[in-house]
Amino acid sequence: MRMKSALAAAAIVALAAACGSGGGGGDEAAKPGEPVKLNFLSLAWQKESLAANKQLVEEWNKANPGIQVTYVQGSWDNVNDQLVTQFAGGSAPDVIHNDSPALAGFAADGYLLDLSDKLPADLKADIPQPAWDTVTFDDGKGKQGVYGVPFLQESQVIIANKKLLDAAGVRVPTPGQPWTWDEFSEAAKKMTKDGTFGVAWPMKSPVNKTLNLALNFGGTFFQTAEGKTTVKVGPEEKEVLQRIHDQLHKDKSADPAALGQGTADPLPAFYKGKFAMLPAGVYLRQQVAEQAPDGFEWVTLPPLKGTTTQQGAVSQTLSIAQDSKHPDEAMKFISFFLNGPNQAKLAKGDWLLPTSVKAAADPSITTKEDGWDVATASAKDLVVAPFLKVNGFDEWKSKVATPVLQEYYANKITIDEAAKRLVEDGNQVLERYQR
Repeated sequence: MRMKSALAAAAIVALAAACGSGGGGGDEAAKPGEPVKLNFLSLAWQKESLAANKQLVEEWNKANPGIQVTYVQGSWDNVNDQLVTQFAGGSAPDVIHNDSPALAGFAADGYLLDLSDKLPADLKADIPQPAWDTVTFDDGKGKQGVYGVPFLQESQVIIANKKLLDAAGVRVPTPGQPWTWDEFSEAAKKMTKDGTFGVAWPMKSPVNKTLNLALNFGGTFFQTAEGKTTVKVGPEEKEVLQRIHDQLHKDKSADPAALGQGTADPLPAFYKGKFAMLPAGVYLRQQVAEQAPDGFEWVTLPPLKGTTTQQGAVSQTLSIAQDSKHPDEAMKFISFFLNGPNQAKLAKGDWLLPTSVKAAADPSITTKEDGWDVATASAKDLVVAPFLKVNGFDEWKSKVATPVLQEYYANKITIDEAAKRLVEDGNQVLERYQR
């Protein structure tokens, strides 16, 4: 999920001030006649998303005078460091916004409440099991628990220049009939002419994109046997790596200038017609909708298909602190905040995909405008990303996989060298986490 630093400094002050020294909403239970007070840590940062979050808190407070929620602004940049301090000091917010990979460690340390027995039936039924799988973790003692309610997810789609797409005369894919990787490759080659490239692959941070797309061919990159997890780079894992590499260096259909860039960096070149297609997370549609010059026509194309259209999913989540004095009231607030209509508002504000089945049918996020219909349909392809449950993944990602994939995509090493380093250096990292 995306990170934003603008609120980081203010968040530390705000969190400390709003959360005080008490566990969750305070050290003591509410006195007779006084409302229960809950603190809600939100990491919303986009203008529309902030407005939606604050509006829902206001609606709740008006309708529930006996349970009052204080909105606390946090930042993706420092939330986990901040929470470690607060959990240790007994001052964590009652309701905590985060993303699913962060929950595993907090759950194992006993800082988050297992919600298994507290989830209302209608909330549980409205969110499909693959989304619940992203928030189901071991509690460190061998018991599986549900440590958050998943509500927003991100898929990888393709944002395309409609004029160049039409001129190439290629079949335009639909959610029901997506392009195969072979069709995508052929389309990119057809659109590579007259100084225009077919596609751009910004790979400054290549790991999550590569690993999520690798699931198209069943590539998991990790395997666990007899309780020990090791890195695996076989034919399934190599498939997407090789295809992206071929577009860059064999077909020459991928713009080399984009390779070292971050996800949004190639957009100015995209608007100028330097390349026709940009694989990206669904949220990037917002920047295109807001920044594209007048007259620039663009479309959202659905996820590609390998042997499947599956992609790895990370969920944004709401959890309850283990030390909260008011877990039942916190769950009532979460159930309201994440019901179908409200998830649709939150998804629209963040340009992401709701997990709620009811929200996914909402007309506001199934419209053709800005590719919402294609984006929302792509949620069906999301499955729990296996690598996000690997202890030591973050270090493997930063120290091993990022430099190796960057070198491979830049054609500095072969795919076999890349595989060898990902496995051998990676297993040395994982070993330290399994002693």
